[in-house]
Amino acid sequence: QVQLVESGGGLVQNGGSLTLSCAASGRTFRAYAMGWFRQAPGKERAFVAAIRRLGGNTDYADSVKGRFTVSRDNAENTLYLQMNSLKPEDTAVYYCAASTQYRASTVGQYDYWGQGTQVTVSS
Repeated sequence: QVQLVESGGGLVQNGGSLTLSCAASGRTFRAYAMGWFRQAPGKERAFVAAIRRLGGNTDYADSVKGRFTVSRDNAENTLYLQMNSLKPEDTAVYYCAASTQYRASTVGQYDYWGQGTQVTVSS
């Protein structure tokens, strides 16, 4: 089992940047593929980005490609999401998640979830 705690959310202006962090504890962090999801009010939780166990390969939702970058530090048991050129439509609660699968980009493929961190982008 792994415990996940997100941080770094907040209020930012249109076009601004934020970096989210997800600290993991418990079982070996590098044993998991990791992902970021987001959920806006009234909408379903949606895939944002994912990274394989060793960090060599990443996947992104089309809506964030070229603006967001997912990375991980296996020595520090931490997952990151660098978000640039933020837009009001990026406003959501952002969740990190851990998967025992090699490659995972859907909610159902993830086994463990953090509590989420709010990101609000003002227009």
